[in-house]
Amino acid sequence: MTPAVLGTPAFTKQTLRAVWSPQRRNRRDVDVYVPPSYAAGRKRYPVVYMHDGQNLSDPETAFAGTWQLDAVLRNLASRDVEPIIVGVHNLPDERLAEYSPFPDRKHSGGEAERYLAFLTDTLKPRIDQLFRTARSPLRTATVGSSMGGLFSVYAWLRRPDVFALAGIISPSLWFGRDRLFDLVESSRLPRGRVYLDAGTAEGAGTLRDVRMLRAMLVAKGAREGESFSYVEARGGRHDEASWGRRLAGALEFLLSSQA
Repeated sequence: MTPAVLGTPAFTKQTLRAVWSPQRRNRRDVDVYVPPSYAAGRKRYPVVYMHDGQNLSDPETAFAGTWQLDAVLRNLASRDVEPIIVGVHNLPDERLAEYSPFPDRKHSGGEAERYLAFLTDTLKPRIDQLFRTARSPLRTATVGSSMGGLFSVYAWLRRPDVFALAGIISPSLWFGRDRLFDLVESSRLPRGRVYLDAGTAEGAGTLRDVRMLRAMLVAKGAREGESFSYVEARGGRHDEASWGRRLAGALEFLLSSQA
């Protein structure tokens, strides 16, 4: 667990209720975490759009434990990294469809393009209107784990004009795997930064696929330690507790040079 830093003010959370998506014809809650210094001036803040948003901090809404986001954000604020976090709730019956770029033989899916359009054309303009956001793609990140990590690969490749920063945490690359890797192979490497990781206790298939993605990105020009960070977490599992322990490092890498 990322320890909270004593004396560091807390982020505050606001919830936008039942946000309508004309692209998906559905509604969902969206949590917005505002940094401690927000009320003190006119500064604009980088924005991180996180998927499976109900799992970030509230045990009552989480379906698989939380990332303990409050502690992570306190830790980051103590190091002068203060993003606005937008936690986009999933819809349980539509999660696989919305986060998957391409259909899977067993699970169908493949609706990520319309979910991406919701983020870029509906939600982001609303967030930019309501909050003091830094609107440059180089200060806007998409971050997710598992299926949300798969979606973040896609969003980064498809819309680098919106999301030039991507946190790809334990991605479910098996879902529509061949077409996903074909997309990576055929895409130009976006300008910006990407963080990619996996835990060593997530299974041989997950590690194989994540290592393959790493190799493809490096072959296309991603420079580890500069525009690209890759982490294999020893003993890391496919769960929120493991992801929460790695989140501070991921966000610091993505955002620290964007201040």
